[in-house]
Amino acid sequence: MSDANLRVLVVDDEPAIRRFLHTALTAYGFEVFQAATGNDALAGVINYRPDLVILDLGLPDLEGIEVTRQLREWSKIPIIILSVREHESEKIAALDAGADDYLTKPFGIGELLARMRVAMRRSRSITDEPIFSAGDLQVDLARRIVTVKGNQVQLTPTEYDLLRVLVTHAGKVLTHHHLLRQVWGVGYDQEMHLLRVNISNLRRKLEADPTRPQYILTEPGVGYRLRTEI
Repeated sequence: MSDANLRVLVVDDEPAIRRFLHTALTAYGFEVFQAATGNDALAGVINYRPDLVILDLGLPDLEGIEVTRQLREWSKIPIIILSVREHESEKIAALDAGADDYLTKPFGIGELLARMRVAMRRSRSITDEPIFSAGDLQVDLARRIVTVKGNQVQLTPTEYDLLRVLVTHAGKVLTHHHLLRQVWGVGYDQEMHLLRVNISNLRRKLEADPTRPQYILTEPGVGYRLRTEI
């Protein structure tokens, strides 16, 4: 990803955080805009046309989760939550509202840049590409063919549906409930054992060492993420 001319909207009610991110991101070639409230953030997305939003949860007017929910009604712009809140319930709520990633303060600028690269790459290639590749794994969505090191892998229909959801949201953290709804349906929101069993089966078939997965990563207490860089 070339950072030149990419536009980032930083939304945080703390001036020190906005200044820090403005200085750091500008040094890496981003064009940075700022907003201190949720309503300013919604207006900023329309006025500035940013490529990505970095959003705090604790805003003085609208909660960051509500900002995310409203943006998702009409925009697919990548949203990275940056917050001091560490509770899993907060992360799950933000991700279910449509955020692409969640980073807790304090944070390193290197990790933030890596998360931004993944979010931007995903936004540019959402299933326009019929073939997903990462390391030795290749998924041909058009032909429903999965290969590892060139060898075709036989998956059950449920395993394939689960992998397809992970692939179409590659790089994004998907919550347990989101995956259960997408693969099994609304009535299966609490059937965690179904998800665990099928994730385990996928890892056994796709990973060189299922106990140390390279592709399907666990986000403890939250969900899973399909890695895009191996």
